[in-house]
Amino acid sequence: MQFKDVLGQEAAIEQLKVSYEHERTAHAQIFVGPEGAGGLALALAYSQYLLCEKNENGIADACGQCNACKKVQKNIHPDLHFSYPNIDSKAVSSDHIKEWRKMLEEKGPYVNMNDWLFYLGANNQRGNINKRECVDIVRKFSFTRVEGRFKILLLWMPEYLDKEGNRLLKLIEEPEPNTVFLLVAERAELILNTILSRCQLLKLPALQDEQITAALVQEGLPTQNAQEIAYLSEGNFRKAKQLAHGQDQGEQQLGQAFAGWLRACYQGRAPMVYWVEQFVTGSHPKEGKKGSKTGRKEQLLFLEYGLFFLRELSLLQTGFPANSLRLSAQDQKAAQGLAKLLPLPAIDELQQLFNDHLYFIERNAHPKVLFLDLSIKIHRIFKPL
Repeated sequence: MQFKDVLGQEAAIEQLKVSYEHERTAHAQIFVGPEGAGGLALALAYSQYLLCEKNENGIADACGQCNACKKVQKNIHPDLHFSYPNIDSKAVSSDHIKEWRKMLEEKGPYVNMNDWLFYLGANNQRGNINKRECVDIVRKFSFTRVEGRFKILLLWMPEYLDKEGNRLLKLIEEPEPNTVFLLVAERAELILNTILSRCQLLKLPALQDEQITAALVQEGLPTQNAQEIAYLSEGNFRKAKQLAHGQDQGEQQLGQAFAGWLRACYQGRAPMVYWVEQFVTGSHPKEGKKGSKTGRKEQLLFLEYGLFFLRELSLLQTGFPANSLRLSAQDQKAAQGLAKLLPLPAIDELQQLFNDHLYFIERNAHPKVLFLDLSIKIHRIFKPL
């Protein structure tokens, strides 16, 4: 991956290049940005930039053609080491390098922890960077470089380092010459302070709607659809790509479907059951209507739109005028009606429910059971006992 392949983050890229050109490359750096901002993409591009055989005095970008660049692109360069959370306390990152390479090849660098757990085959297990991994990192970096000018550790998600991460302090404080540690994080407050204080911090902002729109259009999506998805993704390119791959209906249709669901949840019982059956299977048990089934990606898109709608609804509740919301005129009316039924605490509760059920869908939960359970919980928020 080259700098030109990183979406946005021009200021961070320029800072990295200037530091290199002036021979001030920090030996330990943390890239911190929200999910989908491109921290991992930037770290991979920066690694290729540092290892590129044609980059002697500073160039605009890695050449992409030399032997080193080709190896970095395949994630097989002997001087580029990866570290990431594991679910097995006895495993180290090199035990799962095939899964790591497969994830990057299939999904690209805009991934999150749920994506990685899926490739690890986790079953409701939480990942962490364990003691054996820290010991293995120290061992690897006791050896000299193999063929590159730098030896690089790309540590993804240092938030998952527990106190064992302190084993890396000496390595970070007293590195061998031309050793670079790149840590890619989403939440700096969860990183060990002892690690954080010894690294140069580079903050990455969420992507702009225009940047995501342009990227999706370049991938072949119609401009209007790309704009709608950019609004829904809120600066998260991972989410945008996920929505783009699952989108088969416009925002207006999503709004109508979402409003219909909330009406059914408010009514309860039979309307909820009928709605869930029709949404999941495409058939209405009472009216005999048949349609197409809703796939997992469409279900994700639907709940993502629900989160987007709830965020706009919360703005309405805090005093923003309805015409300032990023909703269609029809959805603005729906939001004004719901504002009378859903105070801010209820909206917060719904957002948490939607986030939880998005995770369940990604973990292949049974869709009919999942949406019926969610519908019942929404009904209870509308009409508490």
